[in-house]
Amino acid sequence: MKTMVDSTAGSADPLPLHGVVPPTVTAFDDDGSVALDATAAHVRFVVEAGCHGVFPLGTNGEFALLTPAERRRVVETVVDEVESVPVVPGVGARSTRQSVANAEHAADAGADGVIVVTPYYYPLDDEAAVDHFRRVTAAVDVPVYGYQIPDRTGNRLSLSALGSIAAIDGVAGLKDSSKDVAWLGQAIDRHPELSFLAGSDALLFAGLEVGCTGLVSAVANVFPELVVDLYSAYADGDEARARKLQSRVYDVRAAMKRGPYMAGVKTALSLRDLDFDVGPLRGPLRRMDADDRAALRADLDDLGLIHPKR
Repeated sequence: MKTMVDSTAGSADPLPLHGVVPPTVTAFDDDGSVALDATAAHVRFVVEAGCHGVFPLGTNGEFALLTPAERRRVVETVVDEVESVPVVPGVGARSTRQSVANAEHAADAGADGVIVVTPYYYPLDDEAAVDHFRRVTAAVDVPVYGYQIPDRTGNRLSLSALGSIAAIDGVAGLKDSSKDVAWLGQAIDRHPELSFLAGSDALLFAGLEVGCTGLVSAVANVFPELVVDLYSAYADGDEARARKLQSRVYDVRAAMKRGPYMAGVKTALSLRDLDFDVGPLRGPLRRMDADDRAALRADLDDLGLIHPKR
């Protein structure tokens, strides 16, 4: 059966980054301290389920709530844990200076690449955005992947800025969480040499259709086998099955969106029969209450993904 994934995409990416790359969680103890053993256990869980890479310290990794020292320990822990697939930690920060320092540490720790979110809080023009990526890329000898998530950062890359960023030696790709399929399609059309990663569970199938090489999926943090099956079906040319699995991901995503922002992933993980506990979110983020937790359990049971507590 003909493969549906373009084997020539991402030709400028030395890894190349592809497949399912979950934005893995940072585990916490009940007192709010980082739980490195559980963080490593979660990474091991998604890799053993067939994921093609791991992305610690993304949004699901609560990177913006960690100290620089905690971020360094998470990177070191994940790099030490994973050998079989690429480890591409998030190193972005509000300032270029801190982003460079984070990238240098990740590269020195043995990361296979780094993902650099656009700086946040202050608005950036194209010149500032391009210079930011140029300075981070110049500091390391590993592939650099941009990351735009304008709903969280307030900064959106223009296609013109992306063109200048793509021309920087060492830039290998982009994770796009803009949910703007028209922008993403044009970006891939203009820069097929880069690896593009679809960053929304609502657009996994659509991302593959417009030429993404990989999927950064929050659902894959909890049900990695589901998203790996979707990617594999698409790669094998079984578009009908990939569409059906995307529909299932929609249902899981909707269930996990219940309650406080981002509480769904860690709550759903706690409902699976796993040998580790990723604990709470770090404040000001908060857990689901008992009612939302019970409703999530019922939804996931209806989907046949877990069994109700007896």
